Amino acid sequence: MSDLSQPNHLEALRFRVISQIAEILENQSRTQHYATGLSELNHDVHQEIISKLMAAMATMATDDSAAMIAMIPTITHIISTCTRLDRSLDLLFQQRSEQWASSDQHIQNLMIEFNQTLLELSSVLIEKDLLERQSQVLQRIILSHEHISQWKEFVQEILADFYAIFPFNFFYIAFAEENGLSLYLYYLGQYSDEIRAQARGLLSQQMLQSIGLPPDSALDIEEFNIQCGAGIKTDLDIRMISVPVPDHAPNLAGLLGVAYAAENKLSPQEESVIRAILAVMVMVVGSSKVLSRTLLELEYYAVHDPLTGLHNRRQFNDILHYEIGRSERHKHEFSVLMLDLDDFKDINDSYGHPTGDTALCAIATVLLEHTRKGDLCARIGGDEFAIILTETGPKGARIVAENVGRALRELAITSAQGNRFHLTVSIGVSSYPVDGHDIAALLEGVDAAMYKAKDMGKDSVCAFDATEARISIRETRDNAENLREALKEGRIIPYYQSIVNCQSGELYAFETLARLKSPTGETTSAAMFIETIEKYGLARELDLAMINNSFAAKRACMDANRPEANAKIFINLSVQEIQGRGILGYAEELCQKLELPPESIVFELLERDAIGDMTNMRRFLTNLRRKGFAFALDDFGTGYNSFHYLRELRFEYVKIDGAFVRNILTSKVDYALVDNLSKLCQDIGILTVAEFVENQEIWEALKDMGINYAQGYHISMPLPEMKQTLKNG
Repeated sequence: MSDLSQPNHLEALRFRVISQIAEILENQSRTQHYATGLSELNHDVHQEIISKLMAAMATMATDDSAAMIAMIPTITHIISTCTRLDRSLDLLFQQRSEQWASSDQHIQNLMIEFNQTLLELSSVLIEKDLLERQSQVLQRIILSHEHISQWKEFVQEILADFYAIFPFNFFYIAFAEENGLSLYLYYLGQYSDEIRAQARGLLSQQMLQSIGLPPDSALDIEEFNIQCGAGIKTDLDIRMISVPVPDHAPNLAGLLGVAYAAENKLSPQEESVIRAILAVMVMVVGSSKVLSRTLLELEYYAVHDPLTGLHNRRQFNDILHYEIGRSERHKHEFSVLMLDLDDFKDINDSYGHPTGDTALCAIATVLLEHTRKGDLCARIGGDEFAIILTETGPKGARIVAENVGRALRELAITSAQGNRFHLTVSIGVSSYPVDGHDIAALLEGVDAAMYKAKDMGKDSVCAFDATEARISIRETRDNAENLREALKEGRIIPYYQSIVNCQSGELYAFETLARLKSPTGETTSAAMFIETIEKYGLARELDLAMINNSFAAKRACMDANRPEANAKIFINLSVQEIQGRGILGYAEELCQKLELPPESIVFELLERDAIGDMTNMRRFLTNLRRKGFAFALDDFGTGYNSFHYLRELRFEYVKIDGAFVRNILTSKVDYALVDNLSKLCQDIGILTVAEFVENQEIWEALKDMGINYAQGYHISMPLPEMKQTLKNG
């Protein structure tokens, strides 16, 4: 540790100045002693002279001679002078002694203060060479991606330079982990197993105590050896200098420091230099640890779902691509399961999203319990999951799917409110290579199989039949893109079918019916494409196209003063509009812009769509009437409990499903249903519209029942413009 000793020139200066001051003090003491001796000698001589003179005066006093008597005053004066001189010398020496004593004290204080100043100065000053070596160590500490990801090796590089400044024996890094303590121990030099064991035990216990972990916490110790330094004597105490990981490091508690064996205590200067380097190293190691954890988390969540811990869609696609290549090389087969929870939205709406999240985690656990280690389970959407079953054919995949479905069906989940509920799932199955040789084909097939399971009543398993469904799926996808282009190009247009007063045959309204017009001029009815429109999210664009075109056509009739201008317009809406997507506000603004009376507009919804969401349906009807529009319930009678909705919801019109109307002449049941519905609606003030009037006999029967309005091919064919071409009823 001589490299960290005090600067030599300061110690030499302190010794030289203190020596000179001590010499001055010694010379002054000698002068004081010499002067005191002279004073005492002078005093003794004076006393001797005075004594002799006093004796002479006594002798003279006995002598009667006049001469002797005459000398007595002179001798007396001499004696008085000597006495005064003694007193003056005493005062002089007393004053000088006081000055010497004061000077001695000043010199001693100066010597003590100078010595203390030099000691303090030497404790804070560092030799230039030492500063340069410290700077070289700090310059090596540069963060980079490589250093962060390999921070343990980076520490070894720094320690080799650190050792040149301070020859320590051990370096340690400790972090509190979830399951205990992680201790990284670096040995500077070669040490026996006994020394290593002592250091390991001492440092681990000290770290547990310093970080605040229980003494019996699990230890994960990783050791490194750096080839530098000398051995250590077993009889010397091991001393430690530690620096804590800064508090700003989130979720990271730890220590970093050096341990050394030495007979002498470190000077403040030595410890200051060591702590300065450790302070920088702890920031580097702490930051590297935090960033390393963050990178690991990012890598984890790049391929995992954060809620369930299952793999995500990205990893699912990557593994599916890998499995196709592997199975192709080894001539294996494998299967893909696509799982979609049935009515999961109801769980979120009924019990809240936290309960929904709990359910998703429970489902993930079930999937993992029913698959093997080599299989892959993934959450690929909100309530959609997928499984890759390696080396599993269609039969085995179906068994797994049925087991998973049964386990989920039996799974009881408890909400935060204490309610217990169960879930079901619709599962599609496709297998390589029988159902496809690439990702697109397999996913297309398993998706189709899953939707087929939904159509079969949910809570079921359906395997993909490649020979049946492949063409249909691709045609549907192609049709969707064609429809998207047609909407952009304005080739989906309204045709208008007349609705007449059933009793008089007078024109009452037009129903807008969507038609697809091909580039060559052929038209296709909505029945051929409406399902694709709804499946691929094009319903809103279709609604807007029908509203824009039919409103413009009515405005044109009004401008031309044609008789059709007084007819109402019945416009079909998609079910999504009852969720409040703003279509009514758009229609209201367009009515104001074109100066159309809102009461001439009647919006229709199919019964099955209208009754699916009663809460939003009530809100939708309230908003619709507030804006002045009317509402018609289309295809009434197809629902299981249709009459119940006449009590729960208020409609201006009920359009009786054509399946009943066309059979009233041949079916007593259909006749009775239509007849009773007509009477019921008359009693509660709802207007009725009969669809599918295909001949005069049906029309006459409807008149007898008191049906208010009728439409059908016998009355009028759908036409591309609002035009009255009515048959006489």
